[in-house]
Amino acid sequence: MFNLDKEARRILESNRWTTKGFQYTIPSHDTYPYQWLWDSCFHAIVLSHFSLEDAKKELISLVSHQFEDGMLPHMIYWVKAEAIKVDWGKNDTSTITQPPILAYAVQDVYERTSNKAFLEEIYPSMMRFYRYLVTKRDPLDHNLAGIINPDESGEDNSPRFDKALNVPFDISNETHFRRRLELVEANKACNFEVELCTSKNFWVKDVPFNVFLVENLKILGSLASLLGRTEDAEFCTLNAGLMTEAMREYMFEDGVFWSVMDADHEKIRVETWAHFAPLFAGLYTQEEAKTVVQTHFHNPKTFYSPFGIRTVSMREESYSANGFWRGPIWMSIHWFIYHGLLRYGFTAEAEDILKKSVKLLELSGFREYYNPETGEGYGAKDFTWGALVLDMMEK
Repeated sequence: MFNLDKEARRILESNRWTTKGFQYTIPSHDTYPYQWLWDSCFHAIVLSHFSLEDAKKELISLVSHQFEDGMLPHMIYWVKAEAIKVDWGKNDTSTITQPPILAYAVQDVYERTSNKAFLEEIYPSMMRFYRYLVTKRDPLDHNLAGIINPDESGEDNSPRFDKALNVPFDISNETHFRRRLELVEANKACNFEVELCTSKNFWVKDVPFNVFLVENLKILGSLASLLGRTEDAEFCTLNAGLMTEAMREYMFEDGVFWSVMDADHEKIRVETWAHFAPLFAGLYTQEEAKTVVQTHFHNPKTFYSPFGIRTVSMREESYSANGFWRGPIWMSIHWFIYHGLLRYGFTAEAEDILKKSVKLLELSGFREYYNPETGEGYGAKDFTWGALVLDMMEK
């Protein structure tokens, strides 16, 4: 009989490695044998439920390779392996980042320990990371953070980025990957000067990325106050507010938020789960949230499927039930939507997400992503993101 708690713990422990004195969790052995930024944040959140020491070690290892300018790379190559051989321009890390949910994970661990020593230890790296995102990823001071590669969104080949990449809706995964590698080469040619690279190559202000940044700045502001860092707390609170206003000014239209591109903030009108992301940070009014849930969450012709929420609406010509980030269900996305729904009091919808997430794990196991129509699992096996369901069950 399937035991979710036991299976999740088995996978997290099996995927745990220690290198050079640092302990971390790889997402899967067969496909992702390195440490990833937002993956480790997910791992720490789940680990905090039953192993706080392991959760703390996960986050400490994550900030061990921080760049001088404050950026946290999205990959740390602790050991040499055959998977994902990309020349990022550095030997042991990538040179792009990933969704900034570090403060959320740190707060989650701290709230279960009240251990200020851990908070004091990781705080400087955390603050440097968010200052980098606010100051370096907004070259025109429009109070929106830009990403320099679709991979920085965590949703590598999402059709939200097709227009900015100038690729067709039916592009293959392999061709899409090669196109993103061109951006890696461009980043190297720019000597990793983000302000220079964005204007020349790829400049998207993505909805989920900015949603996560707003929410995490608010969290970091609270943690800074707790530690008596008044100036830092003011910085975080101020910029969370400015970003919230900017998102509504430049991204909000027709009742939802749209990712935008280039200096003129051209809206990228592709229907993806990003419509639900602002729920996570409370960026909709209660009435707007109600409309989003009624119009988009409950519509089987767009996002609502037998096994959960599609990452891309069925109305989009790019939709593919097995197309990596072009339609399938991902547990991290279910987790964000679940918490967003609870924030607004949509408990029935949140419970529906939870039940369907459990159903997917029972049917197909801990897989990387799932067919929303059949529940079939795809990609990596013993993939750690399914463990997020444990966090959903305890809320």
